[in-house]
Amino acid sequence: MNSKIILASTSVYRKQILEKLQLPFDCLSPDIDETPLADETASALVLRLAEQKALAGVALYNSNNKITEHSTINAKEPSAVVIGSDQVAVIDGNIIGKPHTTEKAIQQLQQASGKAITFYTGLSVVHNQTMQAFSLVEPFTVHFRNLTLAEITRYVELEQPLYCAGSFKAEGLGIALFERLEGDDPNTLIGLPLIKLIKLLKQHQINVL
Repeated sequence: MNSKIILASTSVYRKQILEKLQLPFDCLSPDIDETPLADETASALVLRLAEQKALAGVALYNSNNKITEHSTINAKEPSAVVIGSDQVAVIDGNIIGKPHTTEKAIQQLQQASGKAITFYTGLSVVHNQTMQAFSLVEPFTVHFRNLTLAEITRYVELEQPLYCAGSFKAEGLGIALFERLEGDDPNTLIGLPLIKLIKLLKQHQINVL
């Protein structure tokens, strides 16, 4: 593995998931506008934002290492692949993001009660020098139990999932909200689909094992 791995995210959850691969990596904080475009689908939104985060991470990394578009690629310049990811949920046809407030978290979980909710996670891995990018969208469906308002309120009080799309932490007490999960990789629900990430890293000549 010759290239550094950079996670373009401030999410502690994505950092914890990426640590499972036992590869060294650094984190950068991309600053992008996450506002959905008019009539943008959930899949299109998370793909666009994942790619924008990865590209913003590349710009930050190259700036920090004084790499410009006119510089000659050689062994002395640090090579890196930058990972960008974004996630939203869809409830009743509406894109749902992070609640940010207790009231909104309760409202989101009331909407999800008794329903199957699909989460879409965008993933993009970009090389900082060649700008070669590999991107995809990974869906994951959560089947919620019929929840009482008391259960929802108690859950939000206990875990404060205010910065989680869908208002729950699947890796924690949030599991008590579900009847079953439907998807290829449970890491996807937390915010970073590792199985697909391993494939994208391999396309950049980075092997986990």
